[in-house]
Amino acid sequence: MYGSKESPANSVVPHLESVDFPATPDEIAAAAADGEATPNVVNLLKCLPRPLYARREDVMRDLAEAGRRFASGPREHHDMLRDRRNIGRSAAEEQEERPWPR
Repeated sequence: MYGSKESPANSVVPHLESVDFPATPDEIAAAAADGEATPNVVNLLKCLPRPLYARREDVMRDLAEAGRRFASGPREHHDMLRDRRNIGRSAAEEQEERPWPR
């Protein structure tokens, strides 16, 4: 359920179980705070984009979308970042031009 280095205290999922939906981001954050969520989790939930969430899955969808956008980087470089065929090629070519000092 959790990554090998992820603390369950920093996970949003357990804190959504105590929320009575529909709920606003402030209500979701308050329920998480009552469940002893970390300040990072509470602040993240306060920043949810919709004014009202009907279901837990809607919150998870918005968090997943935000994670996907954050991971993809700036929009103008989106296509370049997704092309994974030449990973390391630039670094290897730089090494050929200027080898490591020996």
